[in-house]
Amino acid sequence: MKLARWVVGEFFGTFLLVFFGCGSVCASVTTGGQVGVFQVAIVWGLGIATAIYLTGALSGAHLNPAVTLSLSVWSDFPRRKVPSYLAAQFTGAFAAAVVLYFIFGGTLAAFEQANGIVRGQAGSEASAKVFGEFYRHPLTTAQAFGAEVAGTAVMLLVIFCVTDERNKARPRILTAATIGLTVTLLISLLGPLTMACFNPARDLAPRLFSALAGWGAVPFQVNGIGWLTVYVVAPVLGGLLGGAVYRTLFRDAYAG
Repeated sequence: MKLARWVVGEFFGTFLLVFFGCGSVCASVTTGGQVGVFQVAIVWGLGIATAIYLTGALSGAHLNPAVTLSLSVWSDFPRRKVPSYLAAQFTGAFAAAVVLYFIFGGTLAAFEQANGIVRGQAGSEASAKVFGEFYRHPLTTAQAFGAEVAGTAVMLLVIFCVTDERNKARPRILTAATIGLTVTLLISLLGPLTMACFNPARDLAPRLFSALAGWGAVPFQVNGIGWLTVYVVAPVLGGLLGGAVYRTLFRDAYAG
């Protein structure tokens, strides 16, 4: 049975997004390969741009449930395709986490041993964060939620605006690069607070893998219900908000 082209595009595009992005976090945490938030952020941005260039012709390169859901509400994306897009995104992200664990498993174990981290015990989020994301005191859950809503809203506003053919200033062949650089900017700003998710598939699938790979309940306990509200609900709401701003303030202005 031949797979639909959008399933192939969303699976491999999201795989690449997580492979490059979480891979940069793995390298930074376990080897010091990237120093500082910007070096991690630029790898994320370039990885996203690469994934978009590779898969855009197949599926439109949503690569993010927040993007798919916002397009289904504020654009003409067929809602019947939403479940298959989301399934491909989550499985692509999970597959990338598996591959990264195979590659970085040894350095992860060495990092934990060197820092007295017992996987699955309190404090082991210090190594689990190469997969899922966490926020720390003094940031409250409400502040983390707001940061993720705002960041995802800005990202979706940019995506809608740079892909609108009526926008005479849109970057055209640099559309993917513009989206990737926007994510780089957002990670540079919000990464130190929430680790900058903006994508439920990017967080939830690798987080689930980390629970299965020895961290147990830790990835779902450290921030309480924040794993759901901050890293799943907030990006979805932020995506819908960004789409609403585009629809009410930008779309008709471009047409005028």
